[in-house]
Amino acid sequence: MKSEKGITIISLIIYVIVLSIVIGMVAIISGAFMDSVDEADMHTDPIEQYTTFNSYFSEEVNHPGLEVVQCEDDYILFSNGVQYSFISENRGIYKNKVKICRNIDFCSFSRELSSNGKTVIIVEFSIDGQTRKTNYTLK
Repeated sequence: MKSEKGITIISLIIYVIVLSIVIGMVAIISGAFMDSVDEADMHTDPIEQYTTFNSYFSEEVNHPGLEVVQCEDDYILFSNGVQYSFISENRGIYKNKVKICRNIDFCSFSRELSSNGKTVIIVEFSIDGQTRKTNYTLK
């Protein structure tokens, strides 16, 4: 009587074929998933991006004693060392070196003095053809 220990070459080939089919199916499914994620990433909700920027910037300008050190068209630097920058090459707004908004068409910063002597920062923000202009008054 013959002893049947171990794996035969035919069963090993079948295991390899089945494993290859399973790996191929997983690769196809994960590839389709990644394509969907990339496509969803391309579409940005303008209100979500504006709200994100507004929450960061509003929190910043509400610090007592904060002053504007330098204000150019594409960036603004505050006395506490925080800088907001618009980088047109990658269409992003940064708080220091952290990207807080993406797919922005245009963003500009300017400042004025109000009639009561307080500094007013004007931010013009455009995304997907929607433009918003907001005034922030420093405390």
